[in-house]
Amino acid sequence: MRAFPLRRLPMFPNAHSFTLKVLGIGALALLMLIPLLQVQSLVSERNGLRNQAVAQVATRWGEAQTVGGPLLALPYLQRWKTDQGWTERTSTRLLLPATLSVDATLRTATRAYGIYATPVYTAGIDLNARFETDDLAALREVVAQGAGKLELRLPLSDVRGLREVRAVRVNGQDHRLQPGSITAGYATAAVVLDAQLLEAPITLELSLDLAGTESIQFLPLGRTTNLKLAADWGDPSFTGAFLPVRHEVAEQRFEAAWQVLELNRGYGQHWDDGELDTTRIAASAFGATLYQPASIYQQNERAGKYGVLFIALSFVAFFLFEVLKKLRVHPVQYLLIGVALCTFYLLLLALSEQIGFGPAYALAAAAVALLVGGYAAAVLSTPRAGLVLGGSLGLVYGLLYGLVVSEQYSLLIGALALLAVIALLMYLTRRVDWYGESRAAPTAAAGTRRPEPGYDPPLNAIDGNP
Repeated sequence: MRAFPLRRLPMFPNAHSFTLKVLGIGALALLMLIPLLQVQSLVSERNGLRNQAVAQVATRWGEAQTVGGPLLALPYLQRWKTDQGWTERTSTRLLLPATLSVDATLRTATRAYGIYATPVYTAGIDLNARFETDDLAALREVVAQGAGKLELRLPLSDVRGLREVRAVRVNGQDHRLQPGSITAGYATAAVVLDAQLLEAPITLELSLDLAGTESIQFLPLGRTTNLKLAADWGDPSFTGAFLPVRHEVAEQRFEAAWQVLELNRGYGQHWDDGELDTTRIAASAFGATLYQPASIYQQNERAGKYGVLFIALSFVAFFLFEVLKKLRVHPVQYLLIGVALCTFYLLLLALSEQIGFGPAYALAAAAVALLVGGYAAAVLSTPRAGLVLGGSLGLVYGLLYGLVVSEQYSLLIGALALLAVIALLMYLTRRVDWYGESRAAPTAAAGTRRPEPGYDPPLNAIDGNP
């Protein structure tokens, strides 16, 4: 590739030419927003494809799960008198347990769909619940009103994720789960019980394996709900309405425990189906997500946010060489440098999908730094300038990597780095004569002779006539 020829400036440019050059460079930096925005759009598109792949995995393996505590459901006939006569309808009385204890252990793995991968799990869940005699009175009072079958229902957001039901015991007797009616906005697995059990406390012991993708949450459907959750995953994100009262996170595992009271969740122990807004129940869910720290698309998006800044800094570096070395760089050469810097973000996205963000960043940064450094050496006609600019660009990319991977301190690091760069620019340009007065003054002095003392010029000399 043949570079545009360089001219060494015969004299220091005037203020007008400097202003036009700076404005032109600024316009080129803004022009680079177009390819940068296109790359950001591509990042969003690829992230959307990744989400579609996760949905495909979840469809086959199991969705993100929400597990409710068991509740008793008793359909009954409601009758009331109106002006037109007696009216009746079938309703269902729902009752929550007095105590609910859940012990869940997640065995995690990674499933891929094409080039996209997502964490999945199989949860071993042991659940114990107890319904007290005093609470059961809310169901006993409707038994005489044409009550239907008493059912013990277990809400699940995705019953397709059930892998195995190891044990279902009600008051020590074995039972079998079967499909149940939608309750509180969730599908259920149910056990049909005898209504005579309402005369004494009811206990439930349930053990099952449940498969899901990325996240698991639990509904606090007990007057007192206790949950213990453990997993072989080192990056949990505790989500939902309640945080754990204690937790321990190690390199490849975590353990956490919750305790939620009836007073914390915002709804009572019993109600008729349809009386309570189901969104209030869903909003009380809590649990953990198998968090993937700063996914490659989040990292690519964060890197792209600094694109215009680093392109502008690179243009400033070229402009400083142009001013300090008294060279002239063509705007097309600035444009080529900007395009090369924009290519970094496209190359980073393409490589990170294949080999991960860290190695992809190193390769993309090295390639662009070598490309820009070599071009600068040719354009500025000095290998030293190429080394300086290439090395500077490498340092800038190193700083950018620190900003991308540092989630909590990225703003602080970026602000301090920008302040340091501005200070360096001010230091390097502290002696630049932007108006060219230091060169203009000797020229003016050389063309003007001071008259000797006592010299009286003739009138025609003053008038400028020969």
